[in-house]
Amino acid sequence: MLLSDIMKGIACPDFTDCEVTEITSDSRKAGEGVVFVCIKGLSADGHDFAADALAKGSPVVVCERDLDLEKQIVVTSTHDAFAAMCENFFGNPLEKIRLIGVTGTNGKTSATLITKQVLERCGHKCGLIGTIQNMIGDEVIPARFTTPDIYELHSLFGRMAKAGCEYVIMEVSSHALELGRVQGLHFMAACFTNLTEDHLDLHGTMEAYFAAKAKLFGMTDCAIINIDDSWGNKLRIADGTELMTYGIENDMADICARDVSYAADGVSFTLHAQDQELPVKVPTPGRFSAYNALSAAGCALAAGIPPEQVAEALCHSTGVKGRAEVYPTERDFTIILDYAHTPDGVENILSAMREVTEGRLVVLLGCGGDRDPYKRPIMGEAASRLADFVIVTSDNPRSEDPESIVGQIIPGVEQHDTPYVAIVNRREAMKYAVEHAQPKDVIVFAGKGHEDYQILKTGKIHFDEREVLAEIFDELK
Repeated sequence: MLLSDIMKGIACPDFTDCEVTEITSDSRKAGEGVVFVCIKGLSADGHDFAADALAKGSPVVVCERDLDLEKQIVVTSTHDAFAAMCENFFGNPLEKIRLIGVTGTNGKTSATLITKQVLERCGHKCGLIGTIQNMIGDEVIPARFTTPDIYELHSLFGRMAKAGCEYVIMEVSSHALELGRVQGLHFMAACFTNLTEDHLDLHGTMEAYFAAKAKLFGMTDCAIINIDDSWGNKLRIADGTELMTYGIENDMADICARDVSYAADGVSFTLHAQDQELPVKVPTPGRFSAYNALSAAGCALAAGIPPEQVAEALCHSTGVKGRAEVYPTERDFTIILDYAHTPDGVENILSAMREVTEGRLVVLLGCGGDRDPYKRPIMGEAASRLADFVIVTSDNPRSEDPESIVGQIIPGVEQHDTPYVAIVNRREAMKYAVEHAQPKDVIVFAGKGHEDYQILKTGKIHFDEREVLAEIFDELK
């Protein structure tokens, strides 16, 4: 591909055209035929590696300032330039597909997958970009990040456009918004689910966390906002952007769930949208499941799907792996696997299960290492306030001492008189939960959800709670 085609639409001085085989912002990938774009990140500045890239054979470097190099192209913003270069390099796929973005602390994965299921049931092929996996129709592609970097995004968009996708529904994380991973993208619709304490290790304050999320709503034609959430009510959208609200508690919302009924096998409600009242039942339990369905309904309505088709498609949606997932025990107690790893996530899943628990509600949880430590006692407090028994254990300790993390959760647990036990080894904690289960108990394993690994100080190990449970049940036969 010619350099002139890759730089199309980017304001820059004249340059000597040449054939290019690849573009990158990673100096380690620089070489013959590879254009290196100098981007300043959190820990390194690509400009410091420009000369090395040329020495490796790169035909040119793209930079924001004059580096006094013979083969350089100076642009106003390398973030903006790289985004445009990626789009050009992969054949401008966004001219063929429409983007729907979902952001918020909780619910992104469920909302995006349910939206995909609704749109596909209504006859539209979709791509998905998210935490658990990326998808092109039914093809599953492993995901490394909730929101990939801009190069990988456009690579995926290119594959999705070639496969005939009309829509791409993607999770948009605060990290992606803060670090410019979605630079230059424009969304047909963007949904805000909620905001609770998380990622303060990056953002510092809730206000900064919210400000990062709010950036998405300057990049969309339609804003779909949960107005039951206090932060959602603070969102301000640009002039000309369509606003669509949803909620359960607020009757003024454009999309409402009324007459909500909770059961162990799902949630039923009446969907009020565009002056219609339509029955809906989704197959996952809990109040949050109703919110996830409403957010998906908003995205589908923004795409022009009639309300009656949206309601019918919601009734045929399926659950998400690791989100209120029921593990088949074939015993007289229930095990729920859930990704809840924030105070609000723990509160949501336990509140949902409390409404359908006949015996004890037991929760097993830990907190990730090298992540926001402030939420650890808060999660412990929520667990002990809502459950009848708490098992404190390890999650992904990463470089931290797991015993130290457990020790930071316990003060929150001890704010209530709920009995608890601390078992640092997660497998042993799971075995303890199964061995001590009583009839009609509901046991929530919180934190891992869809993950099939555990990250320790020594590295990542395979750890799928479904497999671990199967082994435990075999041992206890």
